[in-house]
Amino acid sequence: MVTQGLSSGSDAMTAMQLDSVGAPLRSVTRTVPEPGPGEIRIKVSACGVCRTDLHIVDGEVLAHLPIVPGHEIVGRVEALGEGVASFQIGERVGIPWLGHSCGACTYCRSGAENLCDAPDFTGCTRDGGYATHTLADARYCFPLPATFSDAEAAPLLCAGLIGWRALRAAGEGKRIGLYGFGAAAHIIAQIAVWQQRAVYAFTKSGDRSGQDFARSLGCLWAGSSEELPPAELDAAIIFAPVGALVPAALRAVRKGGSVICAGIHMSDIPAFPYTDLWGERSIQSIANLTRDDGATFFEIAEKAGVKTVTTGYPLEEANTALDDLRSGRLAGAAVLIAPA
Repeated sequence: MVTQGLSSGSDAMTAMQLDSVGAPLRSVTRTVPEPGPGEIRIKVSACGVCRTDLHIVDGEVLAHLPIVPGHEIVGRVEALGEGVASFQIGERVGIPWLGHSCGACTYCRSGAENLCDAPDFTGCTRDGGYATHTLADARYCFPLPATFSDAEAAPLLCAGLIGWRALRAAGEGKRIGLYGFGAAAHIIAQIAVWQQRAVYAFTKSGDRSGQDFARSLGCLWAGSSEELPPAELDAAIIFAPVGALVPAALRAVRKGGSVICAGIHMSDIPAFPYTDLWGERSIQSIANLTRDDGATFFEIAEKAGVKTVTTGYPLEEANTALDDLRSGRLAGAAVLIAPA
């Protein structure tokens, strides 16, 4: 039951749908959905293109197919489902990866809703933002600072949030290494620099433009992931889905240092000698996010003056955006712009 709403201007919506693993997304027309109890309907304005979307397309992260991908969604509230009082019609909101948690399992009851036993994930188990309209559980949406435009805000909804959770897991160390300098790293590097940390950026061998990009954002050093940095790291965060970077990062961190694996998927970690781990070094993964991550992150991003670097694509060019992300042709983040 919809308690209140605005007309969508049409009974039809457009979405880019994944029908099967490995297939290109195809444009489909659907009826604009009505929000159920506790839900809101969003008129999408922008949706970031995340590496997790590639993992879904490739079958490395299992989704409920067919699915409309996209979990870095920015839009305006167009309709409120029964019982929703947290948002108003016309308000701008962001929709992240975690779309719902059960609230009843051991993890939810202990404040670790990111580890929920029965979650929903936007663009994976429920339709996401590669569309003109989408539905969301109102409890898992965030109001967004006016500082950021729609396109600028979109990458914050996953690249920023996961980067922030990973940075918090890395502790208070002053020397931070970032492996894989894409959407997440370019955001979190700015926050770490604002926090007066020394940031060391690691890219693919020979990626001079990526290294120049990292230095332009205040990184103290930028080089190949095959190199050791000029100083031992207190912590390293791995954003690239490359398991071979784990032992490389272990060799770069000091005794007592940590390696944080921030991706939802990673290739197998190769065998490495115990001496690389010894000295109380640690390896930790980051799984999803919590609503508290969002509550703290957006305030910090605004204070730090984060500037997201984005390349915009029309909604119907979602396949091109995914190809550009896969090939590494992007600096920063790709964002799909929905028709007005």
